[in-house]
Order: sequence, then C-alpha cells, then structure tokens
Amino acid sequence: MQKELREHIEKIVPLTDEEYGFIMSNFIVKHYKKREFLFREGEEVPYIYFVISGLLMLVYTDDTAKQHIVSFAMEDWWESDNLAYFTQTKATMSLQCLEDTSVLCLPLENYRLLCAELRKMEYFFLQKANAGHIAAQRRILSFLTSNAGERYEQLLKRYPSLYQRVPKTLLASWLGVSRETLSRLWRTS
Repeated sequence: MQKELREHIEKIVPLTDEEYGFIMSNFIVKHYKKREFLFREGEEVPYIYFVISGLLMLVYTDDTAKQHIVSFAMEDWWESDNLAYFTQTKATMSLQCLEDTSVLCLPLENYRLLCAELRKMEYFFLQKANAGHIAAQRRILSFLTSNAGERYEQLLKRYPSLYQRVPKTLLASWLGVSRETLSRLWRTS
C-alpha cells in the first residue's frame, strides 16, 4: 500500500525516504467491504480518503429522498465530503463502497501537520485541489452544455474503466439519464 501513495505524490513532487516515512506516519489504513459506508449523511467526516484499491461512490440525498451521485472514486483518487471534512461539520453526503475497498485515511489534524511541516505536501494538496475544482467545473459545464450522448462519450473518453466497474443504473444516474437511455447510447456507440 505504501508504494501506491508514494508514486501518486511523486507525480507532482519528489520525496526522500525520510519525507515519505513521515508522510505515511500520518495515515491510517482501513479496509471496507462492498456496500459498506465510510460515512453517512449526518455523521462526522474524520478523514479524507486515498483509494488504494476498490471503488467508492459519493451520494447526496435530496429532500424528496432522491439520490444524486456526486462522484465515483477509484484507485489513485482522493474522496471525501470536503465541506464536512475541512469545516468539521456533519456530512451532507454519504460515501459508500461499490467494491471491496482499501483506503489510506488522513485525519484533518494530520493533513494540517503535513502541510505545515512539508511545503512539498502543501504544494501537492494545492495541485490536487486545483485538479478537483477543474474536474467539477467540467462536469457542471457538461450538464449545462452537452446532451446525454455527448456526456456519455465524455465518460467513455475520460473514465473508460468506470463503464466496466459501475452498475449501469448508477452510471445512468451520474450522467443524468434513465437506464434505458444509457442502454440506447451504448448500443449506438
């Protein structure tokens, strides 16, 4: 598990063995089973999660009990309810495993310690946050400017493995289409 995080960080900043040892000392390893929740709406969000193996789904449930898929997270991705994590408030979303999943968990106080002690990690987290903002803006713009077929093509281009790993009903929800529309799009592509 240690090599995955190191390789991930070193895509942005180089690390010495000593620095990486310090970084790893701030993480907690956890394993979850398929369908298990890492946290649910209304609970505290003690960690931001780095996915070593498996697949997660971040879901928002509205006032009518309709579930909206905010994101999926697979290997080499970070996920959490960032609002709740960084403001230490209750979760407004739920994070659930779609597969058996192993994660590295970073408590907020350890996140802050890493940023304070290692400027490299502050820079790393800034780059990851920027990439996350860009991805969120792309998704919003896609919903504003693209039809279902175009969103489907974007999914296949950006995240081809999701189509194989995520149940089609959930993919359809994430794309904002019905299961039947997704099947039709798949047949015509």
